[in-house]
Amino acid sequence: MKNIAIIPARSGSKGLPDKNIKMLSGKPLIAWSIEAAISSGVYDEVMVSTDSEKYADIASSFGAKVPFLRSAEASSDTSSSWDAVREVILKYQELGQNFDTFTLLQPTSPLRSADDIKGSFDQMLDKNARTIVSVCETEDSPYTCNTLPESMSMQDFFIEEYKNTRRQDLPKCYRLNGAIYLSKVDEFLKDGDIYANDCYAYIMDGTRSVDIDTDLDFKIAQLLIEEGV
Repeated sequence: MKNIAIIPARSGSKGLPDKNIKMLSGKPLIAWSIEAAISSGVYDEVMVSTDSEKYADIASSFGAKVPFLRSAEASSDTSSSWDAVREVILKYQELGQNFDTFTLLQPTSPLRSADDIKGSFDQMLDKNARTIVSVCETEDSPYTCNTLPESMSMQDFFIEEYKNTRRQDLPKCYRLNGAIYLSKVDEFLKDGDIYANDCYAYIMDGTRSVDIDTDLDFKIAQLLIEEGV
């Protein structure tokens, strides 16, 4: 089985300029995902999809391949990471390289470990899955969340069954954490739906599920790294 890791690193971050190369504990943010992918030992290719020569040079210096730059179409504000993934797979095929699986590793999840990556592959084999998506336990239970009407009435806010349930007794719930999306190439190219049949979860610890979007997220990640998470 041939596997490729795709690390998307568009240069046009609006909320936090140059977020993907911002320094985190002495290394550019993108380097954490590159090193985890390489250390996992499961990939035939670890590549970075970027529209920036500067980002490409940084990625290459940490061992990633950047055989081409991302197109303008796949780099726009309206394009998704999946547009970039499709472009990468098709361009590699044009170069005569075919892969059985791809893993989307977003650079904004720097605490995802090589063991997490290997664990997701173990889960794929164990479940004979088409797709594995990483999740973590929710910080706030959806059983204590709801929309509010204009009147601000709380009358129908709670599910009756759990209205007076202690937080620790509520059903355990999970959310996507954005760290790992592992899927079979042929199926993805066929319909583009990674959440179709045979999609399974890989559970990660909440401390390794930090998703960096703000300066505060950077500070939290830095603290966790210093504490050896």
